[in-house]
Amino acid sequence: MFNSQTGEFPRTRMRRMRYSDFSRRLMRENGLSADNLIYPMFVIEGQSRRQAVDSMPGVERVSIDELVREAESLMELGIPALALFPVTDPQAKSNDGKEAWNPEGLAQRAVRAVKKTVPELGIITDVALDPYTSHGQDGITDAAGYVVNDITVEALVKQALSHAEAGADVVAPSDMMDGRIGAIREALELAGHINTRILAYSAKYASNYYGPFRDAVGSAANLGKGNKHNYQMDPANSDEALREVALDLQEGADMIMVKPGLPYLDIVRRVKDTFGAPTFVYQVSGEYAMLKAAAERGWLDHDATMMEVLGAFKRAGADGVLTYFALAAARLLQRA
Repeated sequence: MFNSQTGEFPRTRMRRMRYSDFSRRLMRENGLSADNLIYPMFVIEGQSRRQAVDSMPGVERVSIDELVREAESLMELGIPALALFPVTDPQAKSNDGKEAWNPEGLAQRAVRAVKKTVPELGIITDVALDPYTSHGQDGITDAAGYVVNDITVEALVKQALSHAEAGADVVAPSDMMDGRIGAIREALELAGHINTRILAYSAKYASNYYGPFRDAVGSAANLGKGNKHNYQMDPANSDEALREVALDLQEGADMIMVKPGLPYLDIVRRVKDTFGAPTFVYQVSGEYAMLKAAAERGWLDHDATMMEVLGAFKRAGADGVLTYFALAAARLLQRA
């Protein structure tokens, strides 16, 4: 603003660089590309099957043949990887979740099918027992219903090995058991899977945003009124997340995950600043469902808000984002 007393104009006008599109682009600090996107997918038994997930508009459970077709689309859009989540037949569920390491299980067959058709696409598999347990917990429980850590870790090692043997590029333990990263890393090395990467869900919070996901994989009914507070992190804690990340990296994790996403951007920033390791964030089902619901009611601009939020993850320090918006975002980026 002109100062009438000194006859001077402000030397710095922050709005000057915002005046034109080209100068806004030239000084943009963070950019999003398809390279930063990972698409989570739900796979079911059968042929030529697609089931809508009611609580996640636009998301479907798909059979393996449809999964392969989707994988080809991901390659065309430049998305580097998908994250695979199987929907287990209720008859195959048990207290110990032993279907998780069945070499002919749904997840294992899905990995082999995708790798046969689209070998260049990265496949990330979920390592946790909740899709396979009759009680919906992420591990094996005792008579009191408490998830027993060390026995569960033994099961997770079997599951991770079965995924690596099927051809998974990345195993992603999402269970939050103590010591599981070290045990899985040792087992992978001994089995010769030296290039199988581990994406550790290091800071996974006991969040209320997971509801639609549990509906999608069919674990909500099994979990019932139970919760996961004695192994997932307290949403009030931040320093604890850094300890968890440090331990997982020391045990051999190649990448780490913060989950959920938008409510935990401060954790993403702290983790990236502290460790500098490849850092990923999961924009979880509840975050996705809220944005979709608001957009359907005309309260938000769907595409603009979607890209704003994805950009926020990058700004906070994330290298990649697991998001159900991956396809829509990649298509927008292709047209840009």
